[in-house]
Amino acid sequence: MKYPKEYLDEIKMRLKVSQVVGESVKLKKRGKEFVGLSPFSNEKTPSFTVNDEKGFYHCFSTAEHGNIFDFLMKIKNYKFGEAVRELAAAAGMEAYRFTKHDEERQNRWKIYNTILEKYTNFCHEELISGKHQKIIEYLNKRKTTKKEIIFFKIGFSSNNEFFFEKLLKEFNEEQINSSGIYYFDKNKKKYVDRFRNRIIFPVKSLNGSVLAIGGRTTLKTTFAKYINSPETEFYKKGNNLYNINSAKESKSKNEEVFVVEGYMDVVNLHKFGIQNVVANLGTAMTERQIDLAWRFFKNPIICLDGDSSGQKAALRAAERLFPLIKPDFNIYFLKLPENMDPDSYINQYGKESFIKLTDNKIEIQKFIWDSYFQDIDQTNPRALTLFEKKIKAICNEIKDRTLAKYFLDSFTKKLNELTPNLNLKRSNFIKFKKAIYPLQETKEVYKKRNKFDEKELKEFSILFLVINSPDIFRKNTKLISNVNFSNKIMNEFKQKIIDYLSSEKFFEKDKFEVKDFDEKFKNIIEVINGNAPVKIIYKNKTDEEIILIFNEIVSEIEKIHLQEKIDFLENKVSSNLDESLYSELLHLRNQLKRG
Repeated sequence: MKYPKEYLDEIKMRLKVSQVVGESVKLKKRGKEFVGLSPFSNEKTPSFTVNDEKGFYHCFSTAEHGNIFDFLMKIKNYKFGEAVRELAAAAGMEAYRFTKHDEERQNRWKIYNTILEKYTNFCHEELISGKHQKIIEYLNKRKTTKKEIIFFKIGFSSNNEFFFEKLLKEFNEEQINSSGIYYFDKNKKKYVDRFRNRIIFPVKSLNGSVLAIGGRTTLKTTFAKYINSPETEFYKKGNNLYNINSAKESKSKNEEVFVVEGYMDVVNLHKFGIQNVVANLGTAMTERQIDLAWRFFKNPIICLDGDSSGQKAALRAAERLFPLIKPDFNIYFLKLPENMDPDSYINQYGKESFIKLTDNKIEIQKFIWDSYFQDIDQTNPRALTLFEKKIKAICNEIKDRTLAKYFLDSFTKKLNELTPNLNLKRSNFIKFKKAIYPLQETKEVYKKRNKFDEKELKEFSILFLVINSPDIFRKNTKLISNVNFSNKIMNEFKQKIIDYLSSEKFFEKDKFEVKDFDEKFKNIIEVINGNAPVKIIYKNKTDEEIILIFNEIVSEIEKIHLQEKIDFLENKVSSNLDESLYSELLHLRNQLKRG
């Protein structure tokens, strides 16, 4: 049995070829393509290419060529169905099981989509026919060009029953009603076009199929300026973004996409050559919508209207999205001038001025802080307390706990700068709460530690244990002598420690002191004692535990050395393939896995 084409297309839309192939092949970006060593041959020079835009891989050494399904079938020896199931799961889609229910749903989708496509085409033809001059005048006033009308397939739904009668020749009333275009008016006892007398904007899926309709009135007497299709079996407003099907193909060097509020915002930004723009379909930005944007862009910029309601909506969006933030993805907010939206701004000031606005885009955490902070009375302890609790509460909602820790630490630092005396008095309370950020007294230590890399800090820990536990290491000098440090001065210091441990002069000392060493080593001792992470867990440990900690740190340093060798060889292999180098690389990788 065949999988529906739409189902397979959706998987391919959701997963980049480089993403799937990258699980098995080390790829390197070169221009528009990725290159790597062929998984189908034992080649020395990379001849394997991946093109995300065209959706395929190609191997010049073996002539293997295909899409993501073909790749899994070749690499993992899967049957087609196995490849589809694995990739569907990776794309976050339900497995297609070929049950009667699935087949019926697929048939319903085809009917649903066909009705929407026919309606879109009909309304588009109505508009470009020139029959509705007032609508053309309105769009001209909004500076909407014919090119954009054709690109977005904008249309107009006139108030006549002709098209409904036409649909009845192909579909039954239940099928037409399920499309969401028409509803049954009980008073008039007939089906009515919900988008009558409105400009029509088709909302498309990732693969370009019409999912829903948006309608904008030109009449001041109409109750709602914008209306959208009701949610249906196939359309959920919070799962989609207007123009994502087109925007995902655009190239943004900063991996940015503008998230605007209205259809006309998208249309007019696109008119000025800004193709990386989507609209949130009149909803507050949802988790599914931000995930959809992140699938193609790492840095969405939410730019809502400059009026007070727009800014309030932006804050609600920030509060909803902040818990979802990820280390590799960001969210920005762009404040537009008061009483302006992206559409009016770009039409008045042009593309260059709009792009210049992005220099002032605000990261989500700063946007939240600024929005909360502007409304508090800084002289009121109660207001400051509520403000602090609010900030901590929203940080605790972040799903990525490591990121939550660092955001909370950043916010706490700002709070301490804001109310230094107040925070000092509450230090005991903070200790009791066991907050996940460092205490104020240790912040300077963390700041200093950021100057050193992971390996250096581990080396500091080794030397810290030795100079603070001479009795233990006097009996185990071989442990320290076997360690090779990363720079000359540290190795000299190691040798000096070994000499001191063996010297009768220092035999009675239970701890080395700075004055025991030459001038050239005094600064090193201060750096070690100030920055060695191990000092946090060092106290009250037995001799055996100290030795165990020492050996564990040495083992971790060896792994870092090993990883550095692997990184060096990988770079060498990617630029100049050599069989002996590749064999060494595999050997080191296996060694690292074994630990």
